[in-house]
Amino acid sequence: MHNFIFGVYPYIALTVMIIASVARYERDPFTWKSKSSQLLRKRQFVIGSVLFHVGVLVIFAGHFVGLLTPIWVFDTLGISHGAKQILAIVAGGIAGIMALIGGGILLNRRVNDPRIRANSTFADTAILALLLVQLVLGVGSIFVSLRHLDGSEMLMLMNWAQAIVYFQPDPASYLVDVSWIFKTHIFVGLTIFLLFPFTRLVHIVSAPVRYLWRPGYQIVRTRKHKHPAE
Repeated sequence: MHNFIFGVYPYIALTVMIIASVARYERDPFTWKSKSSQLLRKRQFVIGSVLFHVGVLVIFAGHFVGLLTPIWVFDTLGISHGAKQILAIVAGGIAGIMALIGGGILLNRRVNDPRIRANSTFADTAILALLLVQLVLGVGSIFVSLRHLDGSEMLMLMNWAQAIVYFQPDPASYLVDVSWIFKTHIFVGLTIFLLFPFTRLVHIVSAPVRYLWRPGYQIVRTRKHKHPAE
């Protein structure tokens, strides 16, 4: 099961995320939206949304750079594993708490406001709750990282992530000795990737790139229609 979850499941989750996202965009483009609830109740929305999105963006950038940058790059720059570990704890901790507070505000609005709840689907609430679970695991992992300030735990996580991305053999072997909280954090993260195309999260990758090559003029109406009585 360990080999499946950390050696096979990542490819299943990433494949479904990419293929299903493309299929949804091509087949149901009008469902590709964030479905903001701001118009239903603006109070608390701005604070919660800003805290959540800024925190998540910082966390995502930190994970992307921290896990996928080859280890030799940090060594060349003279950044020790211990210094990288401390930076991850401080920056990730601040961003994680911000996102957790903001996400809690958003989930509270979605669950306890009758108007917002009536206009929400099960997927809307469930994916937000799952993101909060992931944030709790991430913040909780800080206490484990504090016991490994030499960066040894992070080094194993980096090796696993790069083994997955670069198709190296037996990536699951790098996670055998890591703490359960990191393993759970990874599993929940992969599950979020798997569910990504079927939720409102797709708006994360939205970009109006088609505007770059569309015609200069948009024809809304080609000719005047006569009234039936004429």
